[in-house]
Amino acid sequence: MSKKINLLNLNREGLCKLFLSIGEYSFRSNQLMSWIYQKDCLDFRKMTNFSSNLINKLEKISCIILPKLFRIFHSCDGTIKILIEVGYNQYIETVYIPYKNRTTLCLSSQIGCILDCKFCCTGKQPFVRNLFVFEIIGQILLVKKMINHLKLNNNKSITNIVFMGMGEPLLNFKNLVVSIKIILDKFGLGLSKRKVVISTSGIIPAIHELFKNIDVVLAISLHASSDVVRDSIMPINKRYKIKDLINTVAKYMVYSRANCGVISIEYIMIDGINDTKIDVFNLINLLKNIPSKINLIPLNNFSGLNYSCSNNKKIKYFFDILTQYGFIVTIRKSRGADIYASCGQLSGVFFK
Repeated sequence: MSKKINLLNLNREGLCKLFLSIGEYSFRSNQLMSWIYQKDCLDFRKMTNFSSNLINKLEKISCIILPKLFRIFHSCDGTIKILIEVGYNQYIETVYIPYKNRTTLCLSSQIGCILDCKFCCTGKQPFVRNLFVFEIIGQILLVKKMINHLKLNNNKSITNIVFMGMGEPLLNFKNLVVSIKIILDKFGLGLSKRKVVISTSGIIPAIHELFKNIDVVLAISLHASSDVVRDSIMPINKRYKIKDLINTVAKYMVYSRANCGVISIEYIMIDGINDTKIDVFNLINLLKNIPSKINLIPLNNFSGLNYSCSNNKKIKYFFDILTQYGFIVTIRKSRGADIYASCGQLSGVFFK
C-alpha cells in the first residue's frame, strides 16, 4: 500500500493536480484550502461541501497531519515559545510574539543549522534535516489552535510571519517557497507579502532565485561591516563575501515590491567584535547606495556563548551615527529572553 499524501505539503497548484488526478474539478483545491486554513478544519468528514464519494477518495489517498505540539513556555512579557516534535527526539521551536497592534510568529525552517554562526545557539546544534512543508505550515496551524484555546491577545489572529527561527530558510528553498505560497494564498492564510519576512545570512544563489518564485520582505543577517570580522563570526561569509551579498540584494530590490524600496539589515551588537567606530563607518560606506532599515540587536546570552553584548553606550553610539547619516535605525527590544526565545537563543533541545 502506497503512503498517503499529507495535504499540508501541497500548495494550491499541487492540490489542483491532485484533484484532477482523481477525476475531480480543480476548484476543489480552493474549497479544501479554505477548510484547512480559514476554518481550521482538518477532518474530511466535516467538510460539508464535499460529497461522500469525494471524501472517500481523499481518505484513501491522503491525510491531513500536523506535527506534535510538545510543550509551551510562557515569558513574563507575553512571549510564548512552542516546542514542537517533528521526529523521534527531534524538536524545533516556534515563537509567538504578541504586540498591541499585531501578532508575530517566528518560524523555524530546519532542525539545527549547518552555518555555525558563532553568536547563535541554533548554530551550536548539529544539523539534522530540512523541515517538510507540513512541518513549516504546521507551526502556524498549531499556534492558531493555541491562540483559540488559551484566548491569547484577545484572540487576535496572526498578522506577521518571520522566518527567523531555527535554521537558514534559503537552504530549504523548495519547501520554503511552497510554504510561503500557502501563507500568501487568498484561499490559504491570506497574509500580505509585506507581512512575511525571510531572514537570511546571505545565500546568494538562492536570493537570485527568490524573486522568480515569490516576493516577500527580505532581511539580511549582516552582523559585520567587513569581511575580516564577518569571516570570524559567520563562516558562510568565506563563501559569499559582503560586497557580493550587498550587490545581490540591490538586484533583488529592483524586482521586489514587498520591501517597498528599503532592505532590512540585522546587526547583532557584540562587544569588542563589531561595535567600534571603524565598524560603524564601514557599515555606512557599505550601505550608502542602498536604502536600508538597520535593526541593531543586543546580543542575547546562552550557555556556551563566548561573546558578550555591547554596552548601552556603544549601541546608542551606533544608533546616533547611523541616524545622522540618514539611515532608518531601530534597536530591537529582546522578547522572551527569560525562556530563551529571543534572537539567537533557539536550540530545539528539550531538557527533561
